[in-house]
Amino acid sequence: MAKNAYKLKRSNPYFTEEHNQLRKTIRQFVEKEVTPFVDEWEEAGEYPRKMMKRMGDLGFLGVRYPEEVGGQGWDYFAAVVLAEELGRCGAGGFPMAVAVQTDMATPPILEFGTREQQERFLKPAILGDKIAAIGISEPNHGSDVANIQTRAYRDGDEWVINGSKTYITNGPRADFVTLVTRTSDEPGYKGISLFLVESDRLGFSVSKKLDKVGMRSSDTAELIFDNVRVPHANLLGEEGNGFAHIMWELQGERMIGAAGAIGMAEYVYECAYEYAKRRKAFQKTINQFQVISHLLVEMKTEIEVCRELTYATALRFANGEVPSKEISMSKLVAAKMVHWVSDRAIQIFGGSGYMMDNPVQRIWRDSRVYRIGGGTDEVMKEIISKQLEL
Repeated sequence: MAKNAYKLKRSNPYFTEEHNQLRKTIRQFVEKEVTPFVDEWEEAGEYPRKMMKRMGDLGFLGVRYPEEVGGQGWDYFAAVVLAEELGRCGAGGFPMAVAVQTDMATPPILEFGTREQQERFLKPAILGDKIAAIGISEPNHGSDVANIQTRAYRDGDEWVINGSKTYITNGPRADFVTLVTRTSDEPGYKGISLFLVESDRLGFSVSKKLDKVGMRSSDTAELIFDNVRVPHANLLGEEGNGFAHIMWELQGERMIGAAGAIGMAEYVYECAYEYAKRRKAFQKTINQFQVISHLLVEMKTEIEVCRELTYATALRFANGEVPSKEISMSKLVAAKMVHWVSDRAIQIFGGSGYMMDNPVQRIWRDSRVYRIGGGTDEVMKEIISKQLEL
């Protein structure tokens, strides 16, 4: 959540006319500069680096960051608008790469970083001059963050890092990684710290670029840290308090993931809706068959239910609360919903929906990872269960 966010009068609990204008501007950008090139980026397995710079120049990467760190000074709902509108581009990969830049790797720098760290890492990320990644998952540890194995040892005024991270979005070309490491032998969460690690440091390498089922317009990698030395000044937040810092980060990640899922679901619903109104079978358009019209009704209803829960939870988050139960609920239901809606969209399209030139199949593939990344469905249920004292 941005500090000193620009306060706006609201015509409803969530969005103002200024938000609506921002939505219109971002939608025009997406329609003109993203959607027409998605097929090309999917084929290449990555988006052009210049796109991150382009979004930085337009101010989109810092909409909800304070002006003193190079942001636009809006409130949290500007970030929700950005996530939703990028989700409508026809693919999930590029929006996910941007979300890592805006709402995963960089919020901890604003929240816990020093002024010097904000100048070196946050400002260039907001401008699109540096691409950021976040390093949590490891080959043997994903959801179990408290037991990660990547280790940093103190050596004078430096830290020496050894280990590996995997499934790292933006990893192949990140300029720096917000890295979760173990800094002591204390068991569990007690010995974890965060570091900002530049990718040009000796011992840092990309061991391989990963080949994914979906999200193909974003690049994903396994990273190796072989005696990587970073100065103590790169320690982010308090030593030994990294678990709390990254758990805080994950709340925002899940929140923005839910918003992105809603935008993606709205896009694929509109594709199915327009197709049903023009596709004819048995001498009438298929939307006139109750089985199809009712299916579209169910799809739209699921989207709106998830939207309202997400917005209501985002409002609490914007006001300084961290309602982890409701955030987990929002992420859980939105992730399931977008895949369910895209699956039904394919059913409405029939055979053409299963063809690679139809964008609904791409949303079906891309949306599946929402139920894994940022905390699996099972982890969300465990969090909710504990909050309900079950």
